[in-house]
Amino acid sequence: QYNLFMSEMQFNYPKEPEAITFETPFGKFGIFTCFDILFREPAVVLVSELQVDTVLFPTAWMNVLPFLTAVEFHSAWAMGMGVNLLSANTHNISLAMTGSGIYAPDGARTYYYNTKTEDGHLLIAELDSRPRLSPAFPPAVSWSLYASSVERLSPNDHDFRGIIFHDSFTFTELTKPEGNLTVCQKDLCCHLSYKTAGKRENEVYVLGAFDGLHVVEGQYYLQICTLVKCRSTDLNTCGQPVETAQTKFERFSLSGTFGTNYVFPEVLYSGVQLAPGEFEVLNDGRLISKTRPTKPVITVTLFGRWYEKD
Repeated sequence: QYNLFMSEMQFNYPKEPEAITFETPFGKFGIFTCFDILFREPAVVLVSELQVDTVLFPTAWMNVLPFLTAVEFHSAWAMGMGVNLLSANTHNISLAMTGSGIYAPDGARTYYYNTKTEDGHLLIAELDSRPRLSPAFPPAVSWSLYASSVERLSPNDHDFRGIIFHDSFTFTELTKPEGNLTVCQKDLCCHLSYKTAGKRENEVYVLGAFDGLHVVEGQYYLQICTLVKCRSTDLNTCGQPVETAQTKFERFSLSGTFGTNYVFPEVLYSGVQLAPGEFEVLNDGRLISKTRPTKPVITVTLFGRWYEKD
């Protein structure tokens, strides 16, 4: 679905790409566009080396559930990188391009996602001009700290394989209304502690792990831990795009033994809605629900990018 980004031959581009920043009285800004957000250069360089406060991000982003829908991934990137991201997506529902937002390190301040009409929307929100200096700025996270302390269980008898956006995940099903589960792939072990508000017969959730190189329409190394709703009760549908759910969770805690520090926390509710203020990342690497989730869950994901392995 990203081939549009990979083959835009009609545009001029510089032989040597430059990282662009500019200073303002309300912080240092950086700019990059669209597919750049998945790579170290220029996206991570602007934040970690050039120390920008806010990123301006024009994009024509095609939504790909369950991990790469615009509002979900862009809000997660702002949180994982600890910067403001002003994401202006083109709005073309026939191309599955929708979802703009103003995202801060502590979550989405405002966003717009509309698949029904071609109406755009002006977004306005208040942001910290220099989020790193704000008292609310989250401390650095040791992403594998908690997960490494959990005993690695022998492989479950019930592990199975499934595909999410061309990548082969290892899954295990959430068979009980509450519990603790582990699933591993290569060096990545993902741990989930959860409680549902009652298991529905017509919905299946799985915990999944992927540790490998994504090679379709762009090449980038991923480590992903995910709690995701399957499309139907048939386990073969696990990983296929889902937009709605009915199962409510009382709580969740997701962590993984990541080999990278670049991990982007995603929580997506039924109707492709974000959950600002309802979850947080602890500095030992756990993504936990802060309050009882107010809507049914489509996915809770730790999306890790291991740039050195690209």
